[in-house]
Amino acid sequence: MRRIRFALLIAITTFVWVAPASAADYPTRPVNLIVAFTPGGPSDVLARIIGKKLSELLGQPFVIENRPGAGGNIAAEVVVRATPDGYTLLMGNNSILATNASLYKKIGYDAEKDFAPISLIGSQANILVVNPTLPVNTMAELIALAKAKPGQLDFASSGYGAAAHLSGELFKAQAHVDIVHVAYKGAAPALQDVIAGHVQMMFATAASVVGHIKDGLVRPLAVTTPKRTAILPDIPTVAELGIPGFDATTWHGLVAPAGTPRDIIEALNRATVAALNDAATRKALSDLGVDVQSSSPAEFSDYIKAEIPKWRAVVQAAGGQLN
Repeated sequence: MRRIRFALLIAITTFVWVAPASAADYPTRPVNLIVAFTPGGPSDVLARIIGKKLSELLGQPFVIENRPGAGGNIAAEVVVRATPDGYTLLMGNNSILATNASLYKKIGYDAEKDFAPISLIGSQANILVVNPTLPVNTMAELIALAKAKPGQLDFASSGYGAAAHLSGELFKAQAHVDIVHVAYKGAAPALQDVIAGHVQMMFATAASVVGHIKDGLVRPLAVTTPKRTAILPDIPTVAELGIPGFDATTWHGLVAPAGTPRDIIEALNRATVAALNDAATRKALSDLGVDVQSSSPAEFSDYIKAEIPKWRAVVQAAGGQLN
């Protein structure tokens, strides 16, 4: 009888311990959504749009916390170390979840093992833009100028390992030019220095640059995706302009720390899919040049696994590890 009572006590204790992690109660307090870049950049803008709708759907605030630095590794490590209870999430992208493992010699997480994928959010084209004072109007003219002035032209990025950085490195390798990388802690300050003329060019996401293009603050030369982007349909692709097969696409998705209870991951996935199917949210993202695309947790996991070797090849084409 004592053994039975002891077993019941253990069972009750166990039940009481795991019950707060159940999706039936989740969320009961604010959720921290970690963004790996500075406010105003594409990841930050997407996180705020998605976070606002998730707050409405789940009834708790989704608080944006910006943790820039190290190409997204700082933010990723914050999330990996967090309690896996659904209250700390990461707005991941191809840098954090696919390229950094190849790019950095030392990294404090394993993208395949240390995160629980929730859903893909969508992808964005990167646009090669230059300061309007640069005497080029086409990609061919830019390449010619870079070859005439090796090492004298700079390109900005939102940080080492970011899509903007690898796009530039891939461009260097395939266009056979010598341009110098200047890393920033986010897309917004990088783009501001391009606009100010401190740096000549950048491979910027459509979300961050489309307004500046319309205002004439930067000049677009090419799109890095295999097909033209709907938001800027008149801009040709890099491949169209003479570098076949060029593809440097930015994508975003939500992940939680590994070990987060399955039912909470599924609850977050349902809410994310509902948010992306909401007409107003979808329009807000589409207006920023995002190709909206949700997924199941398993589909997003498979997508990440497929992207890692793809971007490893890009890193190798760019000259291997960069730090």
